[in-house]
Amino acid sequence: MTELIHHWIAGKPADTPPERTGTVFNPATGEVTGTVAYADGSDVDTAVAVAAEALREWRRTSLAKRSSVLFAFRELLNERKDELAEIITAEHGKVLSDAAGEVQRGLENVEYACGIPNLLQGGFSENASTSVDVHSTRQPVGVVGVISPFNFPAMVPLWFVPNAIACGNAVILKPSEKDPSAALFLAELWKEAGLPDGVFNVVQGDKVAVDALLEHRDVKAISFVGSTPIARYVYETGTVHGKRVQALGGAKNHMVVLPDADLDLAADAAVSAGFGSAGERCMAISAVVAVDPVGDELVAKIAERVRELNVGDGRRACDMGPLVTASHRVRVSSYVDAGLEAGAELVVDGREVEADGAAEGFWLGPTLFDRVETGMSIYTDEIFGPVLSVLRVPDYDAALDVINGNPYGNGTAIFTESGGAARRFSEEVEVGMVGVNVPIPVPVAQFSFGGWKDSLFGDSHAYGPDGIRFFTRTKVVTTRWPDPSHGGVNLGFPQSS
Repeated sequence: MTELIHHWIAGKPADTPPERTGTVFNPATGEVTGTVAYADGSDVDTAVAVAAEALREWRRTSLAKRSSVLFAFRELLNERKDELAEIITAEHGKVLSDAAGEVQRGLENVEYACGIPNLLQGGFSENASTSVDVHSTRQPVGVVGVISPFNFPAMVPLWFVPNAIACGNAVILKPSEKDPSAALFLAELWKEAGLPDGVFNVVQGDKVAVDALLEHRDVKAISFVGSTPIARYVYETGTVHGKRVQALGGAKNHMVVLPDADLDLAADAAVSAGFGSAGERCMAISAVVAVDPVGDELVAKIAERVRELNVGDGRRACDMGPLVTASHRVRVSSYVDAGLEAGAELVVDGREVEADGAAEGFWLGPTLFDRVETGMSIYTDEIFGPVLSVLRVPDYDAALDVINGNPYGNGTAIFTESGGAARRFSEEVEVGMVGVNVPIPVPVAQFSFGGWKDSLFGDSHAYGPDGIRFFTRTKVVTTRWPDPSHGGVNLGFPQSS
């Protein structure tokens, strides 16, 4: 018998036996560790009704009380972050240090949301017109849905949920069915922190649950992170049904290495950003653009480091863990075959890895290709695995053309010791997040996360100031108190005076 991972509705696990379920694995062993409930439309209806009822009181709760709940949640999450990291590793496969880093970055967003009394300050104009005052407020949107991906089962929900709750909304989280337990752990912490039952709910499942959230008339906004095709679908379906939608899609992140760069620093960065979390990151570096004449030396340095990586069970002292599922391992491996067939030079073959873990684990080692061309599928497609491609270009302008010609625009980096080149690149590159000698430029919580082009659908980036704006609506109130000299009836359009 395996554990049933159920929904969390109205402050407790659901108790109705699910009609459909899925299987949860430990990727490092291949073993089945749990059975996850799959929601149907009635489950989502129940969760939305509960959230809508809880919203009535929560939106009226003072900012002081809301922030005290956020502070309590932050303290509980910090106290139990190691426990959460272990849950992530057990279902995702990433090594414990990586899982701990995920939780820490999520904590930063909780801390940002703790400042909600300041973040929700409105504006006030006294005597905007004679004896007329005008002020603005930001009010909650209502019941909101968060649909999060498998690769960051804690951090991505923490991008959205704390801000949404702090702003006075009620939330329904639909986590990935591949690693669903982290969401329930967060639900328990919210309850312990004093959040009223029904303000935060979790519905497990697949596309059925997603579509139910997208189509439900009482869900007012949707936050999504996932692949570009699904992000486009979520955006189009949600907006057709009258919702505010932010849908963050896929990526093909480039790292430009100029001839003046510190090549040891660049090689370290390429390996760290390319193979951390087995490449299952939307901000992973998947394409290194080497500007002549550094290609040969840079590839040699990257290959040297790749061959020293220890792949194995994330609970041991390993550098990189397995892929999340057996089917994903097959998919990523097929790209290695495709790269060879297209004529790319395979420098390190991850299919030959000897992993420090069970033979049944979903293993694929770090893979390095050189002399990749932009028409090859290993370049055009988001592989979402430990496959790093090196492209060679003659100069800076050619490198910029490669990046700006790519349909994705999530993150990018440049390695150089030239301030002028870095400044020019930051200005000219058509990408939402840019790193200068920083390979994974994920913004801190005070800024917002989001890409350009096919990496984002909607106008709002995640967390930070954009997150507060997304989860609130502006209301402007114009006030004039009775005055004997009001002037009587006037059918003309109101004018300031």
